Amino acid sequence: ISEVFNSLTGYSARRVYDELLVAPVSLRPSLKALIDRETEHAKAGRASGIVIKNNQVTDQAMIKALYRASQAGVPIDMIVRGVCCLRPGVPGISDTIRVRSVVGRFLEHSRIYAFRNGGDEEMYIGSADLMERNLDRRVETLAPVHEPDIRAHLRDVVLQALWADTHRAFELRNDGRYERVTPA
Repeated sequence: ISEVFNSLTGYSARRVYDELLVAPVSLRPSLKALIDRETEHAKAGRASGIVIKNNQVTDQAMIKALYRASQAGVPIDMIVRGVCCLRPGVPGISDTIRVRSVVGRFLEHSRIYAFRNGGDEEMYIGSADLMERNLDRRVETLAPVHEPDIRAHLRDVVLQALWADTHRAFELRNDGRYERVTPA
């Protein structure tokens, strides 16, 4: 982390980081590689899946990578608070993608990116949305969550609570409309 701050202040020109995914230098290619890896897991019949919780999804290259993953059979669950240019549930394009928006009384800033990785789950938390400006023109970071208990808490408590919410949640349809989620 200190190397990121050293880079910001001009004391370092480091472009490769040991643990962090850092925009604008490594975040875009690293996220694309993680999505592509899930695609390969699905094609090989291994456990695959992506869960993304962020505020915006507008980057066309990332959307195309997610579409390719969906076409390979990767289940993709997304909780996107604001703008989402991706269209879930389009036959033959995004059949395995679900997008939900949960808007509460507080501005939500947490970002979580989880990858099933053939059963060896990887998870990242940080500041980046899937937007061109976040991936290419700002300093944004994602940090891996190595501690299994913390990953389990984020997956089984935080993300599960958002998927269970039927009070403030809206589901994105493949025509771009949002419909309020109603209790079962």
